[in-house]
Amino acid sequence: MALPVNHDPPASSTFEQPALPKLSSTPTVHPGCCLALSAPLLTFISSVLPPPPHLALSIGSGYGLFEALLLASPYTLNIIGVEVHPSPNQYLPPSNHESVSGSRFLHPLAAKAKAWLFIYPRRVGMITEYFDAYGDTHVETVVWVGPKADWEDYKGCFGQRWTVDVESVDEVGGRAWELIALARKKAAR
Repeated sequence: MALPVNHDPPASSTFEQPALPKLSSTPTVHPGCCLALSAPLLTFISSVLPPPPHLALSIGSGYGLFEALLLASPYTLNIIGVEVHPSPNQYLPPSNHESVSGSRFLHPLAAKAKAWLFIYPRRVGMITEYFDAYGDTHVETVVWVGPKADWEDYKGCFGQRWTVDVESVDEVGGRAWELIALARKKAAR
């Protein structure tokens, strides 16, 4: 279900982003972010995402900290976070944040994005629904990050049209119990 889409108004007339944490080489948990963040992890993830002006859509962005870090230097990606309304977003400026009415709604920007990110997604069906609705559009790369224990539930979402590489997140700057799946769309035959 692609509509309706809400645009959360900013809390005030001007958006004031909280200070972004300085990342180190050690994965660190930050309030409002399930993924332990480190400079090597963000460097790795940014390296698999398309450069600007191409769009990356982070579906389920929560507080927006991860996405705000990818917007900032040195990564400076074109990324938009999508969250269920009312969104807890604190870090993403309004121009990089969208919301949907509920967890069963999809955001139509997925059709324009070259990459999708699912960081600690809550519902397996949501990924399948995005693939069914928008998998034949511009998307070429999908990044899934979550607990290793959850991967068995999610890996079937990618089907035969995607080449999926899976590795432990600790190999790229994260925690040992997390996994990263990098899916690339196979060329059409």
